[in-house]
Amino acid sequence: MTGFGDDPFVTAVKPLVDAMGGEMMPPDQAGTDDVVLAWEGEDVVAVRLPQLADSLDHILLALERKRGRPLSELDRKAKQEVVRILEARGAFSVRHGVETVAGALGVSRFTVYNYLNRENAAKGE
Repeated sequence: MTGFGDDPFVTAVKPLVDAMGGEMMPPDQAGTDDVVLAWEGEDVVAVRLPQLADSLDHILLALERKRGRPLSELDRKAKQEVVRILEARGAFSVRHGVETVAGALGVSRFTVYNYLNRENAAKGE
């Protein structure tokens, strides 16, 4: 599709799709599970959403980029903040989410659960 990447709508939604770890393609290449976005009555772009586990890996990499170093090198307070961010984004509803996060942070699963319990206690839950 000529000009697909130059479309202003595609340009506008690209940061959101990238943040989700999705993939954009011309609408005529969309599969049954893809989301086709239309603008002014015309199909403009199809978005292939990532699997949840892939999204978690994408989020972890984005957090590393934002902090400028591996998450395992962060101090305890910063790791607790990362766990709070990940909990808010649903990371622990993904199968093996705690294990994946623990590995990225360089801590045990037990430590991640402690961070989660501490946060929930602070909220009064």
